Amino acid sequence: MAAAKILSPSSTPTDYFKVISPTLQIPSPDTGITVPVGILACQRDPLLRKIETTVIACHVSQPSSAPAGKKTKKAVVAPGLPNEPILEIVLHDTVIFPEGGGQPTDTGLITTSDGKAWLVLQAKRHGGHAVHYVKITEGDIDSALSVFAPGSSVTASLGPDDYDRRYDHMSMHTSQHLLSAVLETRLNLPTLSWSLTSPPSPCYVEVPRGMTVEEIRFIQSEANKLVFEGRRVYTEVEELDRDKTVVPTILESGRSAGKGLPSDYTGGVNRVVVIDGVDRNPCCGSHLPTIHNLQLFILPHTETMSRSSTTSARLYFLSGPRLIGYLTTTHEFLTSTASILSCGAPSVPERVSQVVDERKKAEKRVTDLESELAKHIGSGLYHEALAGSVNDGYIFRKHLRRTDDSGNALGLLSAISVAFSEQIAKSQTPYLLVLTSTPSAQTTNSTTVVMVIGSDDKEVRSVGDSLKSQLGVKGGGKGLKWSGKYIGVWKEKKEGGLVDDLLKDVQ
Repeated sequence: MAAAKILSPSSTPTDYFKVISPTLQIPSPDTGITVPVGILACQRDPLLRKIETTVIACHVSQPSSAPAGKKTKKAVVAPGLPNEPILEIVLHDTVIFPEGGGQPTDTGLITTSDGKAWLVLQAKRHGGHAVHYVKITEGDIDSALSVFAPGSSVTASLGPDDYDRRYDHMSMHTSQHLLSAVLETRLNLPTLSWSLTSPPSPCYVEVPRGMTVEEIRFIQSEANKLVFEGRRVYTEVEELDRDKTVVPTILESGRSAGKGLPSDYTGGVNRVVVIDGVDRNPCCGSHLPTIHNLQLFILPHTETMSRSSTTSARLYFLSGPRLIGYLTTTHEFLTSTASILSCGAPSVPERVSQVVDERKKAEKRVTDLESELAKHIGSGLYHEALAGSVNDGYIFRKHLRRTDDSGNALGLLSAISVAFSEQIAKSQTPYLLVLTSTPSAQTTNSTTVVMVIGSDDKEVRSVGDSLKSQLGVKGGGKGLKWSGKYIGVWKEKKEGGLVDDLLKDVQ
Protein backbone atom coordinates (compact mmCIF):
# COMPACT_ATOMS: atom_id res chain seq x y z
CA MET A 1 0.00 0.00 0.00
CA ALA A 2 1.44 3.35 -1.00
CA ALA A 3 1.03 6.24 1.40
CA ALA A 4 2.14 9.83 1.83
CA LYS A 5 5.67 10.44 3.05
CA ILE A 6 5.86 10.76 6.83
CA LEU A 7 8.16 13.57 7.96
CA SER A 8 8.01 13.34 11.74
CA PRO A 9 8.83 10.40 14.03
CA SER A 10 6.00 8.68 15.86
CA SER A 11 5.96 6.30 18.81
CA THR A 12 2.76 4.60 17.72
CA PRO A 13 3.26 0.80 17.59
CA THR A 14 3.43 -0.65 14.08
CA ASP A 15 0.50 -2.97 14.79
CA TYR A 16 -1.84 -0.15 15.87
CA PHE A 17 -3.37 0.06 12.38
CA LYS A 18 -4.54 -3.28 11.01
CA VAL A 19 -6.05 -3.83 7.58
CA ILE A 20 -8.04 -7.04 7.91
CA SER A 21 -9.26 -7.07 4.32
CA PRO A 22 -6.88 -8.27 1.57
CA THR A 23 -8.41 -5.91 -0.97
CA LEU A 24 -8.49 -2.60 0.93
CA GLN A 25 -5.80 -0.25 -0.38
CA ILE A 26 -4.72 3.23 0.69
CA PRO A 27 -4.75 5.41 -2.46
CA SER A 28 -1.32 6.41 -3.71
CA PRO A 29 -0.51 10.15 -3.89
CA ASP A 30 -0.01 9.96 -7.66
CA THR A 31 -3.56 8.73 -8.24
CA GLY A 32 -5.08 12.11 -7.44
CA ILE A 33 -7.52 10.38 -5.09
CA THR A 34 -7.96 11.46 -1.48
CA VAL A 35 -7.54 8.98 1.35
CA PRO A 36 -11.05 8.43 2.77
CA VAL A 37 -12.05 9.18 6.33
CA GLY A 38 -11.44 6.00 8.29
CA ILE A 39 -7.88 5.43 7.10
CA LEU A 40 -6.48 8.97 7.23
CA ALA A 41 -2.96 9.42 8.59
CA CYS A 42 -4.42 10.81 11.85
CA GLN A 43 -6.40 7.57 12.18
CA ARG A 44 -3.59 5.24 11.12
CA ASP A 45 -1.09 6.90 13.47
CA PRO A 46 -2.68 9.08 16.20
CA LEU A 47 0.68 10.35 17.50
CA LEU A 48 1.86 11.60 14.10
CA ARG A 49 2.19 15.39 14.01
CA LYS A 50 3.32 16.14 10.46
CA ILE A 51 2.89 14.71 6.98
CA GLU A 52 3.91 15.70 3.47
CA THR A 53 1.01 15.42 1.08
CA THR A 54 -0.60 16.98 -2.00
CA VAL A 55 -3.62 19.14 -2.73
CA ILE A 56 -6.53 17.33 -4.37
CA ALA A 57 -9.00 20.22 -4.55
CA CYS A 58 -9.38 23.80 -3.34
CA HIS A 59 -12.14 26.35 -3.64
CA VAL A 60 -13.32 29.52 -1.91
CA SER A 61 -16.49 29.58 0.16
CA GLN A 62 -18.35 32.12 2.25
CA PRO A 63 -19.30 30.70 5.67
CA SER A 64 -22.91 31.24 6.57
CA SER A 65 -23.46 33.19 9.77
CA ALA A 66 -24.60 31.12 12.75
CA PRO A 67 -28.38 31.24 13.16
CA ALA A 68 -29.65 33.16 16.14
CA GLY A 69 -31.58 31.41 18.84
CA LYS A 70 -30.99 28.36 20.96
CA LYS A 71 -27.38 27.30 21.31
CA THR A 72 -26.46 23.68 20.78
CA LYS A 73 -25.12 21.64 23.67
CA LYS A 74 -22.08 20.61 21.66
CA ALA A 75 -19.15 20.59 23.87
CA VAL A 76 -15.74 21.58 22.65
CA VAL A 77 -16.09 24.75 20.66
CA ALA A 78 -14.08 24.85 17.45
CA PRO A 79 -12.52 28.16 16.42
CA GLY A 80 -15.20 30.17 14.68
CA LEU A 81 -15.01 30.69 10.96
CA PRO A 82 -14.57 34.35 9.96
CA ASN A 83 -17.44 36.08 8.23
CA GLU A 84 -15.37 36.42 5.09
CA PRO A 85 -14.17 34.19 2.25
CA ILE A 86 -12.34 31.07 3.37
CA LEU A 87 -10.54 28.22 1.61
CA GLU A 88 -11.98 24.71 1.63
CA ILE A 89 -9.11 22.35 0.87
CA VAL A 90 -9.09 18.60 0.29
CA LEU A 91 -5.68 16.96 0.70
CA HIS A 92 -4.55 13.53 -0.39
CA ASP A 93 -3.93 12.69 3.28
CA THR A 94 -3.85 14.56 6.57
CA VAL A 95 -2.86 14.46 10.24
CA ILE A 96 -5.60 16.99 11.04
CA PHE A 97 -8.60 15.08 12.33
CA PRO A 98 -12.02 16.06 10.90
CA GLU A 99 -14.87 16.31 13.38
CA GLY A 100 -16.69 13.03 13.85
CA GLY A 101 -17.47 10.11 16.14
CA GLY A 102 -18.23 12.46 19.00
CA GLN A 103 -14.73 13.94 18.73
CA PRO A 104 -14.32 17.63 17.84
CA THR A 105 -12.24 18.93 14.98
CA ASP A 106 -8.51 19.39 15.21
CA THR A 107 -6.86 22.69 14.45
CA GLY A 108 -3.55 22.81 12.63
CA LEU A 109 -1.36 24.23 9.89
CA ILE A 110 -0.83 23.67 6.20
CA THR A 111 2.57 24.88 4.98
CA THR A 112 2.89 25.60 1.26
CA SER A 113 5.99 25.25 -0.93
CA ASP A 114 6.90 28.91 -0.36
CA GLY A 115 7.27 28.24 3.38
CA LYS A 116 4.12 30.06 4.43
CA ALA A 117 2.01 28.45 7.17
CA TRP A 118 -1.77 28.69 6.75
CA LEU A 119 -4.10 28.27 9.73
CA VAL A 120 -6.58 25.40 9.60
CA LEU A 121 -9.49 26.62 11.72
CA GLN A 122 -11.64 23.52 11.34
CA ALA A 123 -11.69 20.18 9.56
CA LYS A 124 -14.95 18.42 8.74
CA ARG A 125 -16.06 15.25 7.03
CA HIS A 126 -17.99 15.77 3.80
CA GLY A 127 -19.23 12.34 2.80
CA GLY A 128 -16.00 10.36 2.94
CA HIS A 129 -13.58 13.28 2.48
CA ALA A 130 -11.77 15.42 5.05
CA VAL A 131 -12.20 19.11 4.21
CA HIS A 132 -9.86 21.68 5.77
CA TYR A 133 -11.23 25.19 6.41
CA VAL A 134 -8.22 27.45 5.94
CA LYS A 135 -8.05 31.14 6.82
CA ILE A 136 -7.03 33.47 3.99
CA THR A 137 -4.44 35.92 5.30
CA GLU A 138 -2.45 38.46 3.31
CA GLY A 139 -2.76 38.74 -0.41
CA ASP A 140 -5.75 38.24 -2.62
CA ILE A 141 -7.89 35.18 -3.15
CA ASP A 142 -6.33 34.40 -6.53
CA SER A 143 -2.90 34.13 -4.91
CA ALA A 144 -4.28 31.77 -2.28
CA LEU A 145 -5.87 29.58 -4.92
CA SER A 146 -2.61 29.55 -6.85
CA VAL A 147 -0.49 28.12 -4.01
CA PHE A 148 -3.15 25.49 -3.33
CA ALA A 149 -3.59 24.41 -6.94
CA PRO A 150 -4.40 20.69 -7.32
CA GLY A 151 -1.21 18.65 -7.29
CA SER A 152 0.74 21.18 -5.19
CA SER A 153 2.96 19.74 -2.47
CA VAL A 154 2.13 20.90 1.06
CA THR A 155 2.82 19.85 4.63
CA ALA A 156 -0.06 19.32 7.06
CA SER A 157 0.94 19.55 10.71
CA LEU A 158 -0.16 20.01 14.29
CA GLY A 159 1.52 22.83 16.22
CA PRO A 160 2.20 22.48 19.97
CA ASP A 161 -1.19 23.89 20.97
CA ASP A 162 -2.94 21.90 18.24
CA TYR A 163 -1.35 18.68 19.46
CA ASP A 164 -2.22 19.43 23.10
CA ARG A 165 -5.82 19.87 21.99
CA ARG A 166 -5.73 16.58 20.07
CA TYR A 167 -4.06 14.69 22.93
CA ASP A 168 -6.75 15.89 25.32
CA HIS A 169 -9.45 14.76 22.89
CA MET A 170 -7.82 11.35 22.41
CA SER A 171 -7.39 10.83 26.15
CA MET A 172 -11.02 11.58 26.90
CA HIS A 173 -12.34 9.66 23.87
CA THR A 174 -10.37 6.49 24.59
CA SER A 175 -11.35 6.74 28.28
CA GLN A 176 -14.98 6.98 27.23
CA HIS A 177 -14.69 3.72 25.28
CA LEU A 178 -13.16 2.08 28.37
CA LEU A 179 -15.76 3.50 30.75
CA SER A 180 -18.69 2.53 28.51
CA ALA A 181 -17.35 -1.01 28.12
CA VAL A 182 -16.94 -1.49 31.88
CA LEU A 183 -20.38 -0.03 32.61
CA GLU A 184 -21.98 -2.45 30.17
CA THR A 185 -20.06 -5.59 31.16
CA ARG A 186 -20.12 -5.04 34.94
CA LEU A 187 -23.50 -3.36 35.51
CA ASN A 188 -25.34 -3.98 32.24
CA LEU A 189 -25.63 -0.21 31.74
CA PRO A 190 -25.44 0.79 28.07
CA THR A 191 -24.17 4.23 27.08
CA LEU A 192 -26.98 6.27 25.50
CA SER A 193 -24.73 9.16 24.48
CA TRP A 194 -21.59 10.98 25.54
CA SER A 195 -20.15 14.48 25.32
CA LEU A 196 -16.56 15.63 24.97
CA THR A 197 -16.79 18.94 26.80
CA SER A 198 -14.41 21.89 26.67
CA PRO A 199 -11.53 21.64 29.15
CA PRO A 200 -11.21 21.81 32.08
CA SER A 201 -14.79 20.55 32.49
CA PRO A 202 -15.27 16.81 32.97
CA CYS A 203 -16.81 14.82 30.11
CA TYR A 204 -19.85 12.63 30.65
CA VAL A 205 -21.60 9.49 29.48
CA GLU A 206 -25.36 9.23 29.68
CA VAL A 207 -26.74 6.00 31.14
CA PRO A 208 -30.35 4.78 31.54
CA ARG A 209 -30.50 5.32 35.32
CA GLY A 210 -28.78 6.97 38.23
CA MET A 211 -25.93 5.21 40.03
CA THR A 212 -25.06 4.87 43.70
CA VAL A 213 -21.74 6.06 45.09
CA GLU A 214 -20.79 2.41 45.67
CA GLU A 215 -21.50 1.54 42.02
CA ILE A 216 -19.43 4.49 40.81
CA ARG A 217 -16.49 3.49 43.00
CA PHE A 218 -16.76 -0.09 41.76
CA ILE A 219 -16.74 0.97 38.09
CA GLN A 220 -13.80 3.31 38.67
CA SER A 221 -11.85 0.52 40.36
CA GLU A 222 -12.62 -1.99 37.61
CA ALA A 223 -11.65 0.46 34.86
CA ASN A 224 -8.38 1.40 36.55
CA LYS A 225 -7.41 -2.25 36.99
CA LEU A 226 -7.40 -2.45 33.19
CA VAL A 227 -5.50 0.85 32.96
CA PHE A 228 -2.78 -0.44 35.28
CA GLU A 229 -2.52 -3.59 33.18
CA GLY A 230 -1.68 -1.31 30.25
CA ARG A 231 -4.17 -2.82 27.79
CA ARG A 232 -3.22 -1.88 24.25
CA VAL A 233 -5.52 -0.14 21.80
CA TYR A 234 -5.55 -0.77 18.05
CA THR A 235 -7.79 -0.34 15.02
CA GLU A 236 -9.10 -2.80 12.44
CA VAL A 237 -10.28 -1.57 9.05
CA GLU A 238 -11.96 -3.25 6.10
CA GLU A 239 -14.26 -2.37 3.24
CA LEU A 240 -17.64 -1.15 4.36
CA ASP A 241 -20.50 -3.59 3.97
CA ARG A 242 -23.60 -1.82 5.23
CA ASP A 243 -25.46 -5.12 5.43
CA LYS A 244 -22.98 -6.21 8.11
CA THR A 245 -22.59 -2.95 10.02
CA VAL A 246 -23.58 -2.74 13.67
CA VAL A 247 -27.11 -1.49 14.27
CA PRO A 248 -27.58 0.37 17.59
CA THR A 249 -29.66 -1.51 20.17
CA ILE A 250 -33.08 0.00 20.86
CA LEU A 251 -33.93 -0.02 24.56
CA GLU A 252 -37.40 -0.40 26.10
CA SER A 253 -37.50 3.37 26.52
CA GLY A 254 -37.21 3.77 22.76
CA ARG A 255 -33.73 5.30 22.95
CA SER A 256 -30.79 3.73 21.13
CA ALA A 257 -27.60 2.47 22.74
CA GLY A 258 -24.32 1.92 20.94
CA LYS A 259 -22.97 3.41 17.75
CA GLY A 260 -23.87 3.20 14.12
CA LEU A 261 -22.23 4.64 11.02
CA PRO A 262 -23.47 8.08 9.92
CA SER A 263 -25.97 7.77 7.09
CA ASP A 264 -24.02 10.27 4.95
CA TYR A 265 -20.67 8.46 5.25
CA THR A 266 -19.40 7.49 1.78
CA GLY A 267 -15.77 6.62 2.52
CA GLY A 268 -16.24 2.89 2.03
CA VAL A 269 -14.26 1.98 5.17
CA ASN A 270 -15.48 0.17 8.27
CA ARG A 271 -13.19 1.05 11.20
CA VAL A 272 -13.34 -0.67 14.58
CA VAL A 273 -11.44 0.55 17.65
CA VAL A 274 -10.33 -2.29 19.92
CA ILE A 275 -9.24 -2.13 23.55
CA ASP A 276 -7.52 -5.49 23.87
CA GLY A 277 -9.77 -7.95 25.68
CA VAL A 278 -12.14 -5.21 26.77
CA ASP A 279 -14.06 -3.55 23.95
CA ARG A 280 -14.68 -3.48 20.21
CA ASN A 281 -16.59 -0.53 18.81
CA PRO A 282 -17.00 1.10 15.39
CA CYS A 283 -15.53 4.59 15.64
CA CYS A 284 -13.79 7.09 13.37
CA GLY A 285 -12.13 9.02 16.22
CA SER A 286 -8.43 9.19 16.99
CA HIS A 287 -7.44 7.03 19.96
CA LEU A 288 -4.28 6.54 21.99
CA PRO A 289 -2.43 3.26 21.32
CA THR A 290 -2.70 2.23 24.99
CA ILE A 291 -4.79 2.98 28.06
CA HIS A 292 -1.68 2.68 30.25
CA ASN A 293 -1.57 6.41 31.14
CA LEU A 294 -5.32 6.98 31.28
CA GLN A 295 -6.10 6.54 34.96
CA LEU A 296 -9.79 7.30 35.28
CA PHE A 297 -11.49 9.48 37.88
CA ILE A 298 -15.28 9.45 38.03
CA LEU A 299 -17.05 12.20 39.93
CA PRO A 300 -18.98 10.46 42.74
CA HIS A 301 -22.45 11.56 41.69
CA THR A 302 -24.77 11.47 38.71
CA GLU A 303 -26.94 14.21 37.26
CA THR A 304 -30.50 13.09 36.55
CA MET A 305 -31.94 14.01 33.16
CA SER A 306 -35.75 13.85 32.99
CA ARG A 307 -37.49 13.72 29.64
CA SER A 308 -41.13 13.33 28.73
CA SER A 309 -41.13 9.52 28.89
CA THR A 310 -37.72 8.49 30.23
CA THR A 311 -35.26 9.34 32.98
CA SER A 312 -31.53 8.95 32.45
CA ALA A 313 -28.40 10.17 34.22
CA ARG A 314 -25.06 11.71 33.33
CA LEU A 315 -21.89 10.24 34.79
CA TYR A 316 -18.95 12.66 34.70
CA PHE A 317 -15.34 11.55 34.32
CA LEU A 318 -11.78 12.83 33.80
CA SER A 319 -8.52 11.30 32.62
CA GLY A 320 -5.16 12.14 31.06
CA PRO A 321 -4.01 15.77 30.93
CA ARG A 322 -7.49 16.97 31.86
CA LEU A 323 -7.39 14.99 35.09
CA ILE A 324 -3.97 16.43 35.93
CA GLY A 325 -5.29 19.94 35.22
CA TYR A 326 -8.36 19.28 37.34
CA LEU A 327 -6.29 18.03 40.28
CA THR A 328 -3.88 20.97 39.96
CA THR A 329 -6.69 23.53 39.91
CA THR A 330 -8.54 21.81 42.75
CA HIS A 331 -5.37 21.75 44.85
CA GLU A 332 -4.79 25.46 44.17
CA PHE A 333 -8.37 26.22 45.23
CA LEU A 334 -7.93 24.17 48.40
CA THR A 335 -4.58 25.69 49.42
CA SER A 336 -5.83 29.20 48.66
CA THR A 337 -8.94 28.62 50.76
CA ALA A 338 -6.85 27.16 53.58
CA SER A 339 -4.63 30.24 53.51
CA ILE A 340 -7.61 32.59 53.67
CA LEU A 341 -9.08 30.63 56.58
CA SER A 342 -5.68 30.36 58.34
CA CYS A 343 -5.86 26.61 58.72
CA GLY A 344 -4.43 23.45 57.21
CA ALA A 345 -6.03 21.91 54.11
CA PRO A 346 -7.57 18.97 56.04
CA SER A 347 -9.32 21.45 58.36
CA VAL A 348 -10.97 23.45 55.55
CA PRO A 349 -14.42 21.73 55.68
CA GLU A 350 -14.68 22.19 59.46
CA ARG A 351 -13.43 25.79 59.25
CA VAL A 352 -15.83 26.65 56.43
CA SER A 353 -18.71 25.20 58.44
CA GLN A 354 -17.66 27.35 61.39
CA VAL A 355 -17.42 30.49 59.23
CA VAL A 356 -20.85 29.84 57.69
CA ASP A 357 -22.36 29.35 61.14
CA GLU A 358 -20.77 32.57 62.40
CA ARG A 359 -22.00 34.39 59.30
CA LYS A 360 -25.58 33.26 59.94
CA LYS A 361 -25.37 34.46 63.53
CA ALA A 362 -23.88 37.78 62.42
CA GLU A 363 -26.63 38.26 59.84
CA LYS A 364 -29.26 37.61 62.51
CA ARG A 365 -27.62 40.17 64.80
CA VAL A 366 -27.61 42.72 61.97
CA THR A 367 -31.28 41.99 61.25
CA ASP A 368 -32.18 42.43 64.91
CA LEU A 369 -30.21 45.68 65.17
CA GLU A 370 -31.75 47.05 61.97
CA SER A 371 -35.19 46.25 63.37
CA GLU A 372 -34.37 48.20 66.54
CA LEU A 373 -32.87 51.03 64.49
CA ALA A 374 -35.93 51.20 62.24
CA LYS A 375 -38.23 51.47 65.25
CA HIS A 376 -36.02 54.18 66.76
CA ILE A 377 -35.94 56.23 63.53
CA GLY A 378 -39.68 55.71 63.01
CA SER A 379 -40.37 56.90 66.55
CA GLY A 380 -38.19 59.98 66.00
CA LEU A 381 -40.11 60.87 62.84
CA TYR A 382 -43.40 60.36 64.68
CA HIS A 383 -42.46 62.75 67.48
CA GLU A 384 -41.20 65.26 64.93
CA ALA A 385 -44.57 65.07 63.18
CA LEU A 386 -46.45 65.53 66.44
CA ALA A 387 -44.48 68.66 67.29
CA GLY A 388 -45.97 70.52 64.34
CA SER A 389 -49.44 68.99 64.37
CA VAL A 390 -50.78 71.71 66.70
CA ASN A 391 -50.99 74.06 63.70
CA ASP A 392 -54.13 74.05 61.55
CA GLY A 393 -53.70 72.61 58.04
CA TYR A 394 -50.39 71.09 58.99
CA ILE A 395 -48.90 68.32 56.79
CA PHE A 396 -45.72 66.62 57.92
CA ARG A 397 -43.36 66.66 54.94
CA LYS A 398 -39.83 65.32 55.17
CA HIS A 399 -37.00 63.91 53.07
CA LEU A 400 -35.11 61.34 55.17
CA ARG A 401 -31.60 60.82 53.80
CA ARG A 402 -29.53 57.76 54.64
CA THR A 403 -26.08 56.55 53.60
CA ASP A 404 -26.07 52.77 53.72
CA ASP A 405 -23.85 50.08 52.17
CA SER A 406 -26.15 47.27 53.23
CA GLY A 407 -27.22 44.76 50.63
CA ASN A 408 -30.83 45.29 51.70
CA ALA A 409 -31.26 49.04 51.89
CA LEU A 410 -34.86 48.76 50.70
CA GLY A 411 -35.64 46.42 53.59
CA LEU A 412 -34.47 48.95 56.17
CA LEU A 413 -36.42 51.78 54.54
CA SER A 414 -39.51 49.56 54.52
CA ALA A 415 -39.04 48.77 58.22
CA ILE A 416 -38.72 52.50 59.01
CA SER A 417 -41.86 53.29 57.02
CA VAL A 418 -43.83 50.57 58.82
CA ALA A 419 -42.66 51.71 62.27
CA PHE A 420 -43.57 55.33 61.48
CA SER A 421 -46.92 54.53 59.84
CA GLU A 422 -48.08 52.41 62.78
CA GLN A 423 -47.45 55.27 65.22
CA ILE A 424 -48.65 58.20 63.10
CA ALA A 425 -51.95 56.43 62.43
CA LYS A 426 -52.94 57.04 66.06
CA SER A 427 -52.72 60.83 65.71
CA GLN A 428 -54.45 61.25 62.34
CA THR A 429 -51.69 63.70 61.33
CA PRO A 430 -51.40 63.94 57.51
CA TYR A 431 -47.92 63.24 56.20
CA LEU A 432 -45.78 62.79 53.07
CA LEU A 433 -42.28 61.33 53.36
CA VAL A 434 -39.54 60.53 50.86
CA LEU A 435 -36.86 58.16 52.14
CA THR A 436 -33.61 57.72 50.19
CA SER A 437 -30.66 55.41 50.81
CA THR A 438 -27.38 56.00 48.97
CA PRO A 439 -24.12 53.97 49.09
CA SER A 440 -21.10 55.73 50.59
CA ALA A 441 -18.92 55.28 47.50
CA GLN A 442 -20.76 55.96 44.27
CA THR A 443 -20.12 55.21 40.61
CA THR A 444 -22.18 55.55 37.46
CA ASN A 445 -23.63 52.10 38.24
CA SER A 446 -24.53 52.81 41.87
CA THR A 447 -28.10 52.29 43.04
CA THR A 448 -29.95 54.74 45.27
CA VAL A 449 -33.14 53.33 46.76
CA VAL A 450 -36.10 55.73 46.89
CA MET A 451 -39.34 55.24 48.84
CA VAL A 452 -42.40 57.48 49.12
CA ILE A 453 -45.06 57.02 51.82
CA GLY A 454 -47.98 59.25 52.71
CA SER A 455 -51.47 59.52 54.14
CA ASP A 456 -52.93 60.43 50.72
CA ASP A 457 -52.49 57.96 47.86
CA LYS A 458 -52.90 60.74 45.26
CA GLU A 459 -49.99 62.70 46.75
CA VAL A 460 -47.84 59.55 46.88
CA ARG A 461 -48.60 58.78 43.24
CA SER A 462 -47.91 62.42 42.24
CA VAL A 463 -44.46 62.43 43.87
CA GLY A 464 -43.67 59.00 42.40
CA ASP A 465 -44.60 60.15 38.90
CA SER A 466 -42.47 63.29 39.32
CA LEU A 467 -39.48 61.20 40.46
CA LYS A 468 -39.82 59.07 37.33
CA SER A 469 -40.21 61.98 34.92
CA GLN A 470 -37.72 64.44 36.43
CA LEU A 471 -35.03 62.16 37.90
CA GLY A 472 -35.43 59.00 35.85
CA VAL A 473 -36.18 56.88 38.91
CA LYS A 474 -37.55 53.49 37.88
CA GLY A 475 -40.25 52.12 40.11
CA GLY A 476 -43.91 51.99 40.98
CA GLY A 477 -46.35 51.48 43.79
CA LYS A 478 -49.91 51.17 44.94
CA GLY A 479 -51.93 52.98 47.56
CA LEU A 480 -49.93 54.74 50.26
CA LYS A 481 -46.50 53.41 49.23
CA TRP A 482 -44.22 53.86 46.21
CA SER A 483 -40.62 52.63 45.74
CA GLY A 484 -37.99 52.78 43.04
CA LYS A 485 -34.29 52.85 42.16
CA TYR A 486 -32.05 55.54 40.79
CA ILE A 487 -28.99 54.34 38.86
CA GLY A 488 -26.00 56.69 38.87
CA VAL A 489 -24.34 59.20 41.17
CA TRP A 490 -26.88 60.73 43.57
CA LYS A 491 -25.85 64.25 44.57
CA GLU A 492 -27.57 65.80 47.55
CA LYS A 493 -27.58 69.31 46.13
CA LYS A 494 -28.97 68.25 42.76
CA GLU A 495 -31.07 65.08 43.10
CA GLY A 496 -31.63 65.54 46.84
CA GLY A 497 -32.58 69.18 46.33
CA LEU A 498 -35.08 68.21 43.64
CA VAL A 499 -36.77 65.81 46.08
CA ASP A 500 -37.07 68.64 48.60
CA ASP A 501 -38.67 70.85 45.96
CA LEU A 502 -41.15 68.12 44.99
CA LEU A 503 -42.29 67.82 48.60
CA LYS A 504 -42.82 71.58 48.86
CA ASP A 505 -44.79 71.71 45.61
CA VAL A 506 -47.31 69.03 46.55
CA GLN A 507 -50.63 70.68 47.37
